Amino acid sequence: MFISSAFAQAAPAAASGGDLQSSLMSMLPLLLMFAVLYFVMIRPQMKKQKEHRAMVDALAKGDEVVTAGGLLGKVSKIGDAYIGVEMAAGVEIQMQRSAVVQVLPKGTIK
Repeated sequence: MFISSAFAQAAPAAASGGDLQSSLMSMLPLLLMFAVLYFVMIRPQMKKQKEHRAMVDALAKGDEVVTAGGLLGKVSKIGDAYIGVEMAAGVEIQMQRSAVVQVLPKGTIK
């Protein structure tokens, strides 16, 4: 009366090719999002870093530069990690090479 009969269920079918296909289809959106992220964010950032590194490596004495702080000056000394930048007549500061943001055309600073 109070106990109902229990019926055995059939065992699930063995994994077939359809299960593999459905798991790949469920991974497809994740793979597409990673591909979009790579081409929209990661790749351009790596390219920008590469260009900045090349610009900093190519600095030469006499180049007119803009620093990360927005200061303009002319490169007067060059070292491995630091450069001397002349901001005004007789005013020279030492700064890291990586702080240079842009190299200006010659004659920009007067």
